[in-house]
Amino acid sequence: MDLDLTEDQETIREVFAAFFDGETGPERARAAEPLGVDAAAWERLLETGAPGMGVSEDAGGGGASLADLVVVATEAGARIAPLPLVDHAVAARLLAGLGIGSEDGTLDEGVLAGTTIVGLALRPAVDGVARTAPTGAAAHRIVALDGDRLVLDGPVDDPSAGHLANHGCLPLAHRDLAGAEVLATGPDAVAAHARAVDEWRTLTAATLVGIARAATDLGVAYVMEREQFGRPVGSFQAVQHLLADLPGLVDGAHLLASKAAWAGDSASRGIAGVLDVDANDVTDFGALAAMAFVAAGEAAGLATDRSLHVHGGYGFSEEYDVQLYYRRARALAYVLGDPAAECRRLARMFPAPGNGSEAT
Repeated sequence: MDLDLTEDQETIREVFAAFFDGETGPERARAAEPLGVDAAAWERLLETGAPGMGVSEDAGGGGASLADLVVVATEAGARIAPLPLVDHAVAARLLAGLGIGSEDGTLDEGVLAGTTIVGLALRPAVDGVARTAPTGAAAHRIVALDGDRLVLDGPVDDPSAGHLANHGCLPLAHRDLAGAEVLATGPDAVAAHARAVDEWRTLTAATLVGIARAATDLGVAYVMEREQFGRPVGSFQAVQHLLADLPGLVDGAHLLASKAAWAGDSASRGIAGVLDVDANDVTDFGALAAMAFVAAGEAAGLATDRSLHVHGGYGFSEEYDVQLYYRRARALAYVLGDPAAECRRLARMFPAPGNGSEAT
């Protein structure tokens, strides 16, 4: 297992870093509030082929792996890009995997191109309503699990009408599934949805890694520039202590997100993962996706908190970028639910010590 970027992935990183630098960033994120989607930037993104890059070539997409998408999501997070890219990519891959598309086996052209934005409801529907879908106020169509049925709602002409106000300025909305198209039923539907949510965890973890990295850089830059008593505040040991351990936390979360993507790509090729506590061997995609999501959420939460702290009172001002990262980090970490519940779910995946890879 080699988690270093390949030559192709380094090219992907450079291309999308340049795109997000030019078309997104904190100023564009502010302008996109409160909905949290920059329509003009999304239109520009369509020219890159990003909306369909994670769909297999057989289904008409670019054939990018989950590991490739992690590279893109990390760069998007670092620029706090107000785009529904992660959810669209995951939902498009889910639809393609189910064979939903045209008669020749390719995915719907609008979904591939991104002119039809699709999203994913993370939790099963309640009373026929997909609640708090992460891109429910931006996606024309939402894939959701309703009982043991995987369904596709819409299309909705103006999804922003149902936007739920939130401090993170994410395009959250409930979606009524009445009349939704049934894509699959039974255990296969439940498994397909679970796989998609794990891909969402992995790519959102990468987004949070990008946020944590950028927030750390903001804090370091500020304390090197800001002076008190004739010295940069970064020269004071108390300030240094707040920032010194952040790179290690960010790198650890980055490695977990990369390993989760590797495990996801392995699973898609039919390679079974392992959950062996005794041997400290964890290659199971579901477990690694949860671990990456929790670790990245904690890293982003701590990095943005400390960066805001070293900004002093300015950190709470809307004109300083760090508050955008602070709010977005918490919104993304909680959109799936309480992180403590996610930790408990993860703990239940692991067998008791002494039982090898057998679940208890």
